[in-house]
Amino acid sequence: MKQITEFPYKRHTLKNGIRLVHRSTLSEVSHCAITINVGQRDEKDDENGIAHFIEHCIFKGTKKRKFFHILNSIDGVGGELNAFTTKEETCIYATFLNRYYPKVLDLFSDIVFNSCFPQKELDKEKLVVLDEINSYEDTPSELIYDDFDNLVFDNHPLGKYILGSKKSVESFNSDKLKDFVKRNYKTSSMVISTIGSIDFSKWVLLCEKFFGDIITDNTPIRRRNFKGYSPKDKIIKRDTSQVHLILGNIAFGYKSKYRIPFSLLNNIVGGGAMNSRLNMHIREKYGFTYCLESSYTSYFDTGLFTVYAATDKEKIDKTLKLIEDELDVFCNKTISPSALKKAKEQLIGQLFIQYENNQNEVISMGKSILNYDRIDSLKTTQKVIEQISEKDIKEVAQKVFQKDMYSYLRYINN
Repeated sequence: MKQITEFPYKRHTLKNGIRLVHRSTLSEVSHCAITINVGQRDEKDDENGIAHFIEHCIFKGTKKRKFFHILNSIDGVGGELNAFTTKEETCIYATFLNRYYPKVLDLFSDIVFNSCFPQKELDKEKLVVLDEINSYEDTPSELIYDDFDNLVFDNHPLGKYILGSKKSVESFNSDKLKDFVKRNYKTSSMVISTIGSIDFSKWVLLCEKFFGDIITDNTPIRRRNFKGYSPKDKIIKRDTSQVHLILGNIAFGYKSKYRIPFSLLNNIVGGGAMNSRLNMHIREKYGFTYCLESSYTSYFDTGLFTVYAATDKEKIDKTLKLIEDELDVFCNKTISPSALKKAKEQLIGQLFIQYENNQNEVISMGKSILNYDRIDSLKTTQKVIEQISEKDIKEVAQKVFQKDMYSYLRYINN
């Protein structure tokens, strides 16, 4: 477990607005990520899926590198290069030996700002993304989350699919991708984070060398707030052996004072651990469902709480009733001090273990700077969790666990 007696992060901001954050380590292996404050919700109506498609195609060639030069640049020296897209961020990250910092930063700068998106490569990558969409549609336990987003955030960008549709992907061309990058890849909306055995001042100089002269239009991205939620109930017929279902309600954005208390409550209710209330009181007690979990996702203006389950068709109503009753307990009864203490210890332990993975941490560092313009140390986060009261848990439960505000989505086999 990491020492938390000192704040381990150092920061610097380049003249063009790119923010840098660094944590020193003695390891021979370093991690670096560039996180951009743009994602699926920033797409225009005719661009659905383009943020994710760019994440694929950003490796397909620049003004000075062919795609095979890019792919071999890091992998060829034993490292790993990857990327992902969410509704609000795009992240490119790498793991490599310390001596390759200049190579990694040079590559990051080139692919983020100089990708030329050759149409020949785009046409090949469309087949890959279309296959990804097909694979996703064949996985109901994953697809149902996107369909639920679409149900809850109806007619809002948050309700659209990150992968886009087959039709939208097929419409993408080089000009469209370049326009999206020019419009949204702003230096003021970027964070470069690293964990490695490199002197901070040396790392800043390297970032200035490869990024310092880049100038972009830094007009802030305007995102449309989500408003006017109303509960919905929908059944989708699918050829599946089980019924897949989700119930949920909107929750708190990432700047809400209720975010951490509700994160703790979600962990108690149905987080990833086997001792969650839903798992113990429904799966283990009745055996109605193999997979049962809750999740909480926060965005800048709103959030979403969900409970997912897969069960047999004849057990749908009983499973839903048990889930609703379990959530009601937190609204009507105050959690005991001993149960709350154990829940806090569990969440704190999970956070410390998560941060033992430097790749997870370097990505989290970038997102924290984007969202809050700060990084709270583990010690600070631990203190916040320890101060959560029984009253706080009941308060957030009553705000979100409202039966008349739940939306429902079911995949039912014919």
